[in-house]
Amino acid sequence: MKSIKPLVRSLFIPGMLFLGACCHEKPVVVAPPPPPPPAIILPGLSDVFFDFDKSELRTDAVEQLKTNANWIKATAGKKVIVEGHCDERGTNEYNLALGERRANSAKDYIVNLGVDPARLNTVSFGEEKPFAAGHNEDAWAQNRRAHFVAE
Repeated sequence: MKSIKPLVRSLFIPGMLFLGACCHEKPVVVAPPPPPPPAIILPGLSDVFFDFDKSELRTDAVEQLKTNANWIKATAGKKVIVEGHCDERGTNEYNLALGERRANSAKDYIVNLGVDPARLNTVSFGEEKPFAAGHNEDAWAQNRRAHFVAE
């Protein structure tokens, strides 16, 4: 029996700690996830979208370009990059050229509204920087765009 007493004592204290930890009545508090980083939203400066395989401006794009032009005129000293984007269909070379035509189409319209062309730069990313992940028309429609970035 002498050999059982030390064994019981060595199991008694950890057992009581385990029971105390499992049976307490306080709820376990889980730390909330950190908030997402704040999005930098520039009022009035938004994307314009294009139809499949087109670089001609749609009616809704014209309205947004007018708003973008007003924003650019009101923010003296800011330069804007017009990025041309495409969906994933087509070759890389074709999509880079189409993205360039889309960016230039948006830039030309804004310049015709009176914005100094020296404040606008264009770049084409083709299909390389999609906005929406997916391989369906909903995602593709969001990726066919001219995106505006203030420098």
